[in-house]
Amino acid sequence: MKVIMATSNFVPDPESGQSIKPESVKRVDLLTVFRLGLFQMGLGMMSILTLGVLNRVMIKEIGIPATWVAVVVALPLFVAPARIWFGQLSDAKPLWGYHRTVYVWVGAAIFAIASFLAVQVIWQLNNVANSSTGWVWTTQTIGWMAVLALVFAVYGLAICASSTPFAALLVDISQEDNRSQVVGVVWSMLMVGIIVGAIISGTILPSEETTVNFQPAVNNLFMIVPTIVFGLSIVATLGVEKKYSLYSQRSTLVNREDSITLGSAWKILTASPQTVLFFTFLVVMTISLFMQDAVVEPYAGEVFKMSIAQSTRLNAFYGTGILIAYGVAGFFVVPRLGKRRTTRLGCVLVAFAALLLGASGFSANPAFLKFGLVLFGLAAGFLTTGAISLMLDLTVAEAAGTFIGAWGLAQAFARGTAVVTGGAALDIGKRFLPTLELAYGFVFVLEAVGMIVSIWFLNRVSVKEFQTTTKKAIASVLESDLD
Repeated sequence: MKVIMATSNFVPDPESGQSIKPESVKRVDLLTVFRLGLFQMGLGMMSILTLGVLNRVMIKEIGIPATWVAVVVALPLFVAPARIWFGQLSDAKPLWGYHRTVYVWVGAAIFAIASFLAVQVIWQLNNVANSSTGWVWTTQTIGWMAVLALVFAVYGLAICASSTPFAALLVDISQEDNRSQVVGVVWSMLMVGIIVGAIISGTILPSEETTVNFQPAVNNLFMIVPTIVFGLSIVATLGVEKKYSLYSQRSTLVNREDSITLGSAWKILTASPQTVLFFTFLVVMTISLFMQDAVVEPYAGEVFKMSIAQSTRLNAFYGTGILIAYGVAGFFVVPRLGKRRTTRLGCVLVAFAALLLGASGFSANPAFLKFGLVLFGLAAGFLTTGAISLMLDLTVAEAAGTFIGAWGLAQAFARGTAVVTGGAALDIGKRFLPTLELAYGFVFVLEAVGMIVSIWFLNRVSVKEFQTTTKKAIASVLESDLD
């Protein structure tokens, strides 16, 4: 192993405890952080296409049961175990000399293509599913649903291949004292993407409920936006890793990057009970935060009588709230309250906002719904900034990609579960509750309850214990490799 001696010409790195030449430590500037955020902006735009447009088209326009739509839309999240593999791969196997950047580009190219293919499969489903009696399962509908599921799975794997190395890159370029600011800016850009995606979608899609064929408009949308997103991924990451990454300096694995295999990484992941606790917190919190994802647009269409363009634009209200909260939380709240207390506050606020969204249905007033979505966005912004900042603290430099993959797995699996749970809860509510307002309200009440439960797990997480136990596990793995 390469040993670095601490002398007066070196300074300690806060993440690894190793010494680094002062001239080699280049702190990432704010303009570069905003540029990195363009990748997250692209992911926000893509989420509008899948959860804001496709789920609405499949549930309301085609008539596919909400549960099955939720299952298909959630498939990109259920392939999340691949995140650990892609994270470990980016730690150990650079592509074209880069640990993170090229993975981001290749993944972005694949998910852009897959999103357009998904739309074409949906049109085939529409052609074979027309029935005056509603949705009917036939050999053709089953076949095309299977194809659609496959396309969404590929889309999800591509998201894993790009977003996990990207998050690991944020660890590589940031330090303890500026990490919450990096998170605040980059995840703010995710919300900018949601707002921009909602505006673009609302402009291209039909603005009124008519009998006009909206397929050409949807096709145009799914050609324009993915192309823009791929371009953003290139602009966002070009040159950043080479200039700012501290991965090779922080890691004790310099010149022996192949020493942590996937098997060794699993030993490190499971070394601390805190990993399990935080993993569980992320799962419960994320399920509770995203349960409404599959139902908000149908909610707007069925209860508030909004058109497809109007319901898609609702994401702009949610995005505005969360965008404001990201900036405020990252620069002011987290530095003062701390990451854990900010996260706990976010959980409480999300529970309140979810109940407010459920109550808005009884007014049938779109303005009440929009107000509720702004508040929900504000609450989600506080929660997400605190939780992600805490997540990056529960990461060690030697296996940053691996741990980011694990936390990404927790979030993606939980978000997929949330989408399916939300769709299933809606179907259950429609069957057993007397009104649509109560059926949708049932989903929002479940969200609020789950958010309170997640606080119990959060209170038992200890960053200090995690760091101590995990670093010992890494040392043990390296020693066993030397033996």
